[in-house]
Amino acid sequence: MRHLPRALFEPTAKGLRVRIRLTPAGRHDGINGLMHDVDGCAVLKASVTKAPEDGKANAALIKLLAKNWKVAKSTIEIIQGHTSRNKVLLIAGDAANLQKIIGIWLDDQGYV
Repeated sequence: MRHLPRALFEPTAKGLRVRIRLTPAGRHDGINGLMHDVDGCAVLKASVTKAPEDGKANAALIKLLAKNWKVAKSTIEIIQGHTSRNKVLLIAGDAANLQKIIGIWLDDQGYV
């Protein structure tokens, strides 16, 4: 596995924080690679077909990530950016293990 991009993940006592840039009402549900924000920090790009109303796009994002990363939906929580495209999610659990699982997935997808 290659080196993971700076600031994509942030281990915490409760789990792992992940930075996401979400495009709601997109053409498909999917994770579309990595991008860098203005500070040069990596952000995972994702899109969902659900519109950003009544939390539908956020719920679709959580479902998408849980499926791809093989974690329970109940362990993923949006902690910043509920109404913004830029989000920070917390995945509850062992941060080191989660970072390893997601890092391997990112590598398998060719994102790192």
